[in-house]
Amino acid sequence: MENASATSLVSGSFTGFTKLCKGLAVVLVAGYGVQQVFPSAISYLALIPGRTIPFAWNLVTAGYVEQSIVGLIISIVGLLFVGKLLEPIWGPREFLKFIFVVNILTSICLFITMIALYYTTREESFLYNPVSGFQGILSGFLVGIKQIMSDQELSVFFLLKIKAKWLPSLLVLISIVVSFFVEFSTYMPIVIFGTYMSWLYLRYFQRKPETGLKGDPSDEFAFATFFPEILRPIIDPVATIFGRLFCGRSDASNEPKDHLLGLTPLPGSDPVEASRRRERGARALEERLAAETTAAAAKNSDTAQLSGPENV
Repeated sequence: MENASATSLVSGSFTGFTKLCKGLAVVLVAGYGVQQVFPSAISYLALIPGRTIPFAWNLVTAGYVEQSIVGLIISIVGLLFVGKLLEPIWGPREFLKFIFVVNILTSICLFITMIALYYTTREESFLYNPVSGFQGILSGFLVGIKQIMSDQELSVFFLLKIKAKWLPSLLVLISIVVSFFVEFSTYMPIVIFGTYMSWLYLRYFQRKPETGLKGDPSDEFAFATFFPEILRPIIDPVATIFGRLFCGRSDASNEPKDHLLGLTPLPGSDPVEASRRRERGARALEERLAAETTAAAAKNSDTAQLSGPENV
């Protein structure tokens, strides 16, 4: 009976994938298939900085083209499982918007970085090596998990338990380590830009339907929380500079403005409300997982009752 319950729990984990995530998985498979059947298609779909002008559409398409079967499998698995957690909380429209924004911002940052590296080193590989992959969006998904359920422990590779808030940092660290062993690895810049751009979007621009306000100003989601505490005094001033550079404001400037205007902070504009939103998201996630487990157990029980008379 215990084995049956465990089996039903595992099988429940492989169900409930959303239609949107399944559709995006088909897009990833199609992108891989096209460049396998027509190898020259990679020149038009992947990001090749030396040819991005006039082929500007590859800033969009590059994120959906995997060049290896391993990368394709990892991207599809990550999309289906993480999407199953995020999409019900954000909603399909916001989930798709997040993917589009993070993808194109990551591609733009990659384009600028490769051009800068070419002019610095005069290595033509930075201009003409095709760069593509879903890793930037996957790293953005982990930032979303960090925002919604930062203190929840998750099992990594069924071996290591780690709090969700450290998943983006762990992925960045792994990509940096891999870059030392691969001659021309694009995983590191894709993951780094995907992580930072997704944090910028969630921190400053994502609109909350329940309040109509933008962003998540909570201290638990500050950029410094991606780093160990010993480094945060160094990271905070740098994060403030980049926040002003990209967004025209800093986290520290939000609270004094309310006091200067003599206004009461609007619901959702303070860290307390942001924490409540995160708690509601975590609660909704737990309820969804519990419902799936209960449904799987009930299905297994019905199957056992039906098979009982046959065994007799």
